[in-house]
Amino acid sequence: MPSAGAHLLATLIVFVHLGFVVFVVTGGLLAWVWRPIVYIHVPAVMWGIYVEWSGAICPLTPLENALWSAAGLDPYNGDFVARYVFPVLYPAGLTRGSQFELGIIVVVVNVIVYWAMLRTRKSPSR
Repeated sequence: MPSAGAHLLATLIVFVHLGFVVFVVTGGLLAWVWRPIVYIHVPAVMWGIYVEWSGAICPLTPLENALWSAAGLDPYNGDFVARYVFPVLYPAGLTRGSQFELGIIVVVVNVIVYWAMLRTRKSPSR
């Protein structure tokens, strides 16, 4: 029998997962405003890059799939990015090459933000 609670929990985890992806990509901007977040953001970026470049599956993905199954829905194949993020960004499917490109985007965005943050911090104030 399908579980409405499992469906609700699966949906919640999808939003948490999406929030994590957004934090990985844009969290450097938050660190610019509130410096202590760096200690959470940098490891999150490292995890995101590891998952994208290694082809590993985030632990949230099997949990989401188990909850979808418990809710009587079809679990998805692949990973979170392939299921939810890529269809928004690109009409085609996720490939290893595109995962590598996503990892590069994460690195570039965060290097630029942190570099700019460090430059403004070292600049003498007027």
